[in-house]
Amino acid sequence: MSFRWTTFLILLSALAIIGGLYMAFLFAPTEATMGDVQRIFYFHVPSAWVGFFAFFVTFIASIAYLWKGDLKWDRLAISSVEIGVAFMTMAIITGSIWARPVWNTWWTWDPRLTLSAVVWLIYIAYIMLRAAVENPARRARFAAVFGIAGFASVPLDFFAIRWWRTIHPVIFESKGF
Repeated sequence: MSFRWTTFLILLSALAIIGGLYMAFLFAPTEATMGDVQRIFYFHVPSAWVGFFAFFVTFIASIAYLWKGDLKWDRLAISSVEIGVAFMTMAIITGSIWARPVWNTWWTWDPRLTLSAVVWLIYIAYIMLRAAVENPARRARFAAVFGIAGFASVPLDFFAIRWWRTIHPVIFESKGF
């Protein structure tokens, strides 16, 4: 990627972040029940969605690696896992910060929270697996299988609030689920 294009993307990202922070802290009205604590949702929900999407990309890239054998798919898979772990870490931390004043506890063993921690641990294990295998082809193959199997936890986590009794709020609910 050219220096010009990279500079443009960095500036665009910086403007988007500044705009998002302005919207979250200054523009959006204060929620009547939760007050300013509700503003954490503007970070928590997108972080979780980006994490889930990154793990989906890992799932697709892992299938593509096993099918094609091209290491570019393996590089995409590990890159997506690293992004997913970073954003799931943000989702778990911001969720705990929100939970303290609302639920009066930092953590509860709620199905949704527990499954989010399990998803996070699965992809931490993915990174550890990659570090433990020296042969690049074998590492890519093992990681691809692990990435495919590990993805089963993502929809489980997503649908936990619809399938089990949970104190985690349902933000988007439709009659189709």
